[in-house]
Amino acid sequence: MGAPKQAQVRAERLRQELEHHNRRYYVLDDPEIDDADYDRLFRELVQLEQEHEELRRADSPTQRVGAPPLPEFAEVRHRAPMLSLANAFEEDEVRAFDKRVRDALGVKNVEYAADPKFDGLAITLSYRKGVFVQGATRGDGATGEDVTPNLRTVRAIPLRLPQAPDTDDLEVRGEVIFYKADFDKLNARQRAAEDKVFANPRNAAAGSLRLLDSAITARRPLRFFAHGVGIAPRVSWKTHSELLDRLNALGFPVSRERSVAQGVDGLMDFYRNIQTKREKLPYAIDGVVYKVNRLDWQEKLGFVSRAPRFAIAHKYPAEEQTTQVLRIEVQVGRTGVLTPVARLKPVEVGGVTVTNATLHNEDELRRKDVWAGDTVIVRRAGDVIPEVVGVQQKGPRGDEERFSMPDKCPVCQSPVVRLPGEAATRCTGGLYCRAQRKQAILHFVGRRAMDIEGVGEKLVEQLVDRDMVESPADLYRLDKESLAGLERMAEKSAQNVIDSIQRSRSMDLARFVFALGIPGVGEEVARILARHFGSLRALLGADWPALAAQKEALRKENVKRKRKSEAPVEVLLEGIGPEIMESLDKFVHETHNSKVIASLVDPVRGVAVRDAAMATATAAGKIFVLTGTLPGLSRDEARALIEEQGHKVTGSVSESTDYVVAGAEAGSKLAQARELGITVVDENGLMQLLGKR
Repeated sequence: MGAPKQAQVRAERLRQELEHHNRRYYVLDDPEIDDADYDRLFRELVQLEQEHEELRRADSPTQRVGAPPLPEFAEVRHRAPMLSLANAFEEDEVRAFDKRVRDALGVKNVEYAADPKFDGLAITLSYRKGVFVQGATRGDGATGEDVTPNLRTVRAIPLRLPQAPDTDDLEVRGEVIFYKADFDKLNARQRAAEDKVFANPRNAAAGSLRLLDSAITARRPLRFFAHGVGIAPRVSWKTHSELLDRLNALGFPVSRERSVAQGVDGLMDFYRNIQTKREKLPYAIDGVVYKVNRLDWQEKLGFVSRAPRFAIAHKYPAEEQTTQVLRIEVQVGRTGVLTPVARLKPVEVGGVTVTNATLHNEDELRRKDVWAGDTVIVRRAGDVIPEVVGVQQKGPRGDEERFSMPDKCPVCQSPVVRLPGEAATRCTGGLYCRAQRKQAILHFVGRRAMDIEGVGEKLVEQLVDRDMVESPADLYRLDKESLAGLERMAEKSAQNVIDSIQRSRSMDLARFVFALGIPGVGEEVARILARHFGSLRALLGADWPALAAQKEALRKENVKRKRKSEAPVEVLLEGIGPEIMESLDKFVHETHNSKVIASLVDPVRGVAVRDAAMATATAAGKIFVLTGTLPGLSRDEARALIEEQGHKVTGSVSESTDYVVAGAEAGSKLAQARELGITVVDENGLMQLLGKR
């Protein structure tokens, strides 16, 4: 039995509205509604498609949330090769390109289409009868990777085009990118989660698009800009500029900076004009692209080797100068990372006087072999922090010029630690160190930590800058009157913050440990620690060197048992290696941290940390997966209840999953559970399983 006509009509109307608003936001940069209204429409469509599965279509906006993880990417052979462009760096090279074009065409003047050259990941999008069916990376130009599930999550990419002759079989070429502001926010989240930080927006775009789990890609604000076509058998456009106009009319974002230039002088004017705007553009570019505008002339010119004769990329020069390293010092960032910085003899780079340049980390410094006294090449591009590219001439290099990373933080004198597999060296004085105080407090109040609402970046800045808060413990000494006197804080908002602080005075052990911001201790490690020790007192009193030795002994015992085909013994603190143990040992025994923790758990004015149920050999050990929104429990509350009884919560459904707990707007995990025959329960069923009802 099909869906009622009314539901069909409403679902189609919602799809059209959502794609209209996607276009207004991502293509035109002119939204008509706010995020809350958009989310309301989206949830309504999700509910309709859940109630009537036949309404769910591949081109629905609801399919942008991600699909089940892939084991690997399939290969895609491009119907038309995705070629690279020849590069020009000097004006003479551009003039030589124009002369070659004019000579080959036998004309005196050529009109060109000119665009900024996006610094992103090249992709191709295939549409059949107006529906997006496949997307692939450039790869080697002939064969790429099928990243269709990930590209479906990019809201700037239309999932359905208007029915027309030129959309029946169409392949659109373009770049997936990050806006600069979105890239900065992503890296801030990555640092907060102690995850990989990306070097630049291009790397972030490439890494996000090549994730095997498209649900993670969906959470990253990727953008797309079209700059051409690969296959387009039934078209009416005659020039490249008309082609871009048509793609824009179909719903694809194209650069607003594109232009049509007459001859080589017009190209140089465009190049210089974009160069003046470069720093203010919302996205990163590394040059501009010139293409012969007439498509019939493009066809006549053809290709040479792996590049077209009718196009060229005109790159902007790297802004580099040479100067001398006066000394190398260490800066402590807001996340506690120690960064070696070269103090330089002042030099002008790109119109700015540069006196400092980052050396990133100790490994990078050693790789480039930079010493105080060396003459080095310094690069600056746009508003990026200047960096040392390499050594041009070695200095005297006496023992006093050799850099070594300090073993104590230069700001707070706390011990430093570097975890294997990480390039960063970190200060362990997170709760105390002034250099990272703001970030430590923001982490502490986070939703997955102490969950103190209303304490955001601007409020924390005021609290720290006015010396009202020196450590997280000071949050519990604040009062409404002092808060109400701050900027953008009235009595009501101040009271809301105080109320939220009061609610956090009772907290479970795992979240409290995570909130401390111990290097290497994320949410999962904090949960393992809580289950093993049961109480904060036991955790703080742990003999970490002895535990590490015991864990290694058990590991060796299991190696022997495996050789004899015997059952392994239970591994101590599964998932926690010696590096994290060393980090924990340094953190909890650092004097300043000990004082802050003691102040935090003060029985009168601090936090009451609830003991956790310790893991035992008799625990049921079932594996749960949570999906959707539960009516009476947050995701974190449900996880805590499950783990309190010795069960485990994982993020993906597999044959080893025992239960899937499904709430409203449950996604692909619910469908996967049904396919595998896994028991699905709602919130009431979960509570019955846990003996809570």
